[in-house]
Amino acid sequence: MLIEAAGFLENEKIDIYDITNGSRISTYVIPGEPGSGEIGSNGAAAHHVQAGDLVILAAYGWMTTEEAAERRPRVVFVDAQNRPLATADRERTPAVHA
Repeated sequence: MLIEAAGFLENEKIDIYDITNGSRISTYVIPGEPGSGEIGSNGAAAHHVQAGDLVILAAYGWMTTEEAAERRPRVVFVDAQNRPLATADRERTPAVHA
């Protein structure tokens, strides 16, 4: 469900931004048990991302200027069990007050 909601492909290269500890890792998509909500990390990435960490998963693509003008990102918001709640074509950034 989460892979489909994000539009990720099996074995596609992605970056993981761990909000909890600041780690940034490049890895690839390995599907888990469908519907489990599990976002696992294997190999070296497993040393940088722990269960319960808040993460951003990002994929990128090469495209022409014309393609980029038509392309919108797909942002997936999830609940505490990583079940998709909503999608958007931009990140909703909370206001920052000094």
